[in-house]
Amino acid sequence: MPKVLIADKLSAAAVAVFTTRGIETDIKVGLSKEELIEIIPQYDGLAVRSACKPDADVIAAADNLKVIGRAGIGVDNIDIKAATAKGVVVMNTPFGNAITTAEHAIAMMFAAARQIPAANARTQAGEWPKKDFMGTEVSYKTLGLIGCGNIGSRVAERAIGLKMKVAAYDPFLTEERAVELGVEKVELEDLLERADVITLHVPLTEQTKNVLSRDNLAKTKKGVIIVNCARGGLVDEAATKDLLESGHISAAAFDVFAEEPAKENVLFGAPNFIATPHLGAATAEAQENVALQVAEQMSDYLLSGAVTNALNMPSITAEEAPRIKPFAALAEKLGSFAGQISDFGYEEVVIEYEGEVSDLNRKPLTAALLAGLLRASRGDVNMVSAPAVLADSGVKLTETKTEDSPVYDSLVRVKVKTKATKNSAEGGWRTLAGTLIAGKPRIVEVKGMALEGDFAPVMLYVNNLDQPGFIGALGQMLGEEKINIATFHLGRTTAGDEAIALIGIDSTPSGGMIEKLNALPQVRYAKVLTF
Repeated sequence: MPKVLIADKLSAAAVAVFTTRGIETDIKVGLSKEELIEIIPQYDGLAVRSACKPDADVIAAADNLKVIGRAGIGVDNIDIKAATAKGVVVMNTPFGNAITTAEHAIAMMFAAARQIPAANARTQAGEWPKKDFMGTEVSYKTLGLIGCGNIGSRVAERAIGLKMKVAAYDPFLTEERAVELGVEKVELEDLLERADVITLHVPLTEQTKNVLSRDNLAKTKKGVIIVNCARGGLVDEAATKDLLESGHISAAAFDVFAEEPAKENVLFGAPNFIATPHLGAATAEAQENVALQVAEQMSDYLLSGAVTNALNMPSITAEEAPRIKPFAALAEKLGSFAGQISDFGYEEVVIEYEGEVSDLNRKPLTAALLAGLLRASRGDVNMVSAPAVLADSGVKLTETKTEDSPVYDSLVRVKVKTKATKNSAEGGWRTLAGTLIAGKPRIVEVKGMALEGDFAPVMLYVNNLDQPGFIGALGQMLGEEKINIATFHLGRTTAGDEAIALIGIDSTPSGGMIEKLNALPQVRYAKVLTF
């Protein structure tokens, strides 16, 4: 039975999702880092919000951890790189609080436009400062959206309902989607010049960090309103203060800050500045939604292998998982086979999908194949980390698909180009193909030769010349070591030419026997493979 630790407060309904699906659940909120490190080896899953911080040290101690679920969007508190290297899937819930955050941005825009917090404070202090607060209408003004994705698009819908014109800067926004939303897709320079209100809805990345820099803020229209309910670090806070004091920015409303909790900030006390303590997702509905979503997502992964909203692994729906699982096993074994016979490192990897498998979600299959391939030389690589490891190594990866397969309903082929060596100035290609027969992985092609065989736990792979005496000599060697042959599969190009032997054996031969086998005149290459 899988076991999950809930390390931040989740609703009772979310806890019930785990328990009703047969997952053992412990609730331990407010653990210190040392306490978390001590108990984390017990758990398959870790559910958090933002208070618990599973960093590299915690993840290193998590020997059985398979998934971390974040009830919310931001994953700043999770070391995703360490989790990926460890093979831990990191999930978030990007849609559960989108409406809540969009509504907060609109509320902040209104509060800034009408100076509501300052008017409220002075009115409740016994003043009646009616003449001091001349607000601004938002209808028919231009709202500049920096980011028009999940949350930004919802802000756009609400702004259009307020009769605002919406100009959106988002490199990932297509012209078709812009038309569908009723927004104008623009470049950042154009947005800065035209917008009466600017609101940000992007994650904090190297590309978005300080997107509203001092220089960019200086390019905005005089009297602009700035709203940030996304992430601290997107806007130059010191520059915002200076421009508020000069009157260039008429008002600013921030829910997020570069340093949180923001007990102190350069903006505090600036004229027409409104602050809230990271409340974008803080509604009862949103908190319930993200808690339920993360519980469902984690349960699906632990029980069926379905992957939803993962940041470091391809998504697999619950419906796809049963179909993908046997092909993932085939892909992993093919990758392992290729890795074990490719001794000199890789320059290029080509994966070909033929037939019915080409219509499946191929990303997890590619990840499984790469995990098998790299594990032969790296050991600690897994389905989550393998694509990143290959990309970091600079190895070229090509993936192709063909709807028809000449012989089988489905075929997966892997081609690996090995690096040049003293014996092979240009390196060489290792080519393997496999399929599913009765739902089980089978090898059907090695080095372009047709050869149908099982994947045995221990196998002898022999590339030999098709000459008399080889099989007898091999059988004698195995007999002398008292190793039983379980399966024997042969393939060849033409009589007397190159051939392949795949022999399933019941135990592992000694290094001395492999040396003797490689010394046979008919043998070009022999190696023990394990699966």
